[in-house]
Amino acid sequence: MARSVASKLNQGISPRQFRDGMTKNKDAFDDWYDKFEWPSEDDREFFEQLNNRDDLRVLILMAEWCGDVVRNIPVVFRALENSGVPVEVLVMEEHLDTMDEFLTMGGRSVPVVIVADTGGHVLGTWGPRPEHVQEAMRAFKRDNPDREAPDYQEKLSLTRQEMGRRYGEGTGYQAVIVRELRELLSSF
Repeated sequence: MARSVASKLNQGISPRQFRDGMTKNKDAFDDWYDKFEWPSEDDREFFEQLNNRDDLRVLILMAEWCGDVVRNIPVVFRALENSGVPVEVLVMEEHLDTMDEFLTMGGRSVPVVIVADTGGHVLGTWGPRPEHVQEAMRAFKRDNPDREAPDYQEKLSLTRQEMGRRYGEGTGYQAVIVRELRELLSSF
């Protein structure tokens, strides 16, 4: 069955309202936002040309306490801010029904960028993190299915360290997010 977010269109808050209302991680979020640079002029032009499309809507499920939100959503906001595509934030805790429709490997992982048409039909999603970072978590989940295992938390901690290594120290990962979003948006 095709997924729909029709009942959630116009129920979220704007990216600006989300940023203004942040009480956790605001400085880090704003720092990543301010560090954003277009990977190429071609990428910038691609997102600006979305202004010619009035058939897309973006909903972003997220929470300010999440490290992946703090690193990734500033890139998503910046990539889409001159696109003309309406963007709404759905704070996870206020939209658990929607969160539960967009689980990642059976769990609530944010952010989830949901691209829909004007009727709310879901065209595609991105998230919760770049593919090369997410692969570490997929491998962990595959190799550690027993959450009650004595070494589960230790292995999870090591996986999170590996994910941090894959993000890297600088802003290089931001170009990956721009590329992945561009590929997603180009697919419809």
